[in-house]
Amino acid sequence: MPAQVPVTEHRVPVAGRGSLWCWDTGGGGSAVILLHPHSGSGESWPYQQPVLAAAGHRVIGYSRRGTRGSAPGTRTRTGTGTGTGTGTSDVADLNALADHLGLTAFHLVGAAAGGRIALAYALAHGTRLLGLTLSGSALDLPVPARVEALPVEFRELGPAYRARNPDGVAAWLAVHERAGTATGPPPPLPPAAPEALARPVQLITGDADPYCPPSRLRHLARRFGDAEAHIVAGAGHNPHWERPDTWNRLLIRFLNR
Repeated sequence: MPAQVPVTEHRVPVAGRGSLWCWDTGGGGSAVILLHPHSGSGESWPYQQPVLAAAGHRVIGYSRRGTRGSAPGTRTRTGTGTGTGTGTSDVADLNALADHLGLTAFHLVGAAAGGRIALAYALAHGTRLLGLTLSGSALDLPVPARVEALPVEFRELGPAYRARNPDGVAAWLAVHERAGTATGPPPPLPPAAPEALARPVQLITGDADPYCPPSRLRHLARRFGDAEAHIVAGAGHNPHWERPDTWNRLLIRFLNR
């Protein structure tokens, strides 16, 4: 695992007496906010943090409410009222984090469930975005029950990676076990969310991703008006962890276009 660059850590207050743990490399380059999968936390990006920083970007990662280092508080329901662990406030939380860090514009990168937050944010606050990348995210497409029944490392990591890198699997499981569980599901999306996005988007998946296999990625790419679609060979649901060299190269090229 590559050495990490120094960061500043923050506890960002959010509505309902919650807080978000985040880290920030700082610097004067364009900001990139990384949104973790449901299985992870702000710790999910060790292969990206130093590489994106070396490419000149200000890199920021954070944990959703209830995951490692972030306090759940009371979340805002979709619609009216409040309730602990119900509804969603992920879009408002992300906006509060960007305000707290003084970001006027930034790139969003969402992996898996983080992709739903990223797309929901792009639809609500698109004027703040420099770019949007969704990785391994099936968005609101249903997950087959047989996939959900698998052990977490079989759902999340591809067979080629599990076979060739047991140490990497162990490191991923350690991050997963420390992460805990986010309170509430990611935000729901309107039925025509991809069609409503009025900006370019990059879509990435692994060729062995059971949630967003290549066929689903191609289906989503057709629904977005302006999409680049890339399939990472030898990777499952977490290509940013399993094949970081390929994944980082795709991301940096898109960020710098």
